[in-house]
Amino acid sequence: MENKKIKKLFQVFPKTYSEELGINLWSKNPEEIFKWFLASVLFGKRISEQIAKNTYEEFEREDLLTPESILEAGWDKLVEILDRGGGYVRYDFSTASRLLDIMKDLKESGGLMELYKRSKNSEDFENKLKDFKGVGDVTANIFLRELRFMDGINPKICRFVEISARNLDINLERDRKTQNFIRLESALLRLGKDYCRKKKCKVCPVRKYCRSFPSH
Repeated sequence: MENKKIKKLFQVFPKTYSEELGINLWSKNPEEIFKWFLASVLFGKRISEQIAKNTYEEFEREDLLTPESILEAGWDKLVEILDRGGGYVRYDFSTASRLLDIMKDLKESGGLMELYKRSKNSEDFENKLKDFKGVGDVTANIFLRELRFMDGINPKICRFVEISARNLDINLERDRKTQNFIRLESALLRLGKDYCRKKKCKVCPVRKYCRSFPSH
């Protein structure tokens, strides 16, 4: 039964967030990992996922995909890109400043991979990321959960994943380093945010497997 549930989840939510953006994290290429970090900063704002994706694609279109290029672009250009993303009007000034601060700190630290190498464990790496002004718990978790395959990285399971896994009676105590688990976590997160949290049980694509559904 669990295999059927997971197969259905993968049909409904076939890709992780990074895969949807065309980012290949499994290559372990530092440039790809930075792209995901940039996307995670955008996703970490209180704004819709689609707007965050649109905005990342604007950075991609402008070829601003390194700390150096973002710093060189400057504040005015970043505000313009954030506005084009379609939903940062309330946050464009603060987000532009935040991005510049993060990129400056990142360069001074030697980069993401250098931070990773200097970290004792997953928690230490997360804390180092959160030392950057503007990177909090949400952004760090978004970034790290799709990097589970890297040695030593094992962020906490977020509550939306726990809720949807519990509703579907899916055991999360499995090998968390595999691509399948990372995709499962991503699918459960979407399910938890888009359906379980909003009590949209009647239109949930996996309601037939949900042990909570008959009670609604």
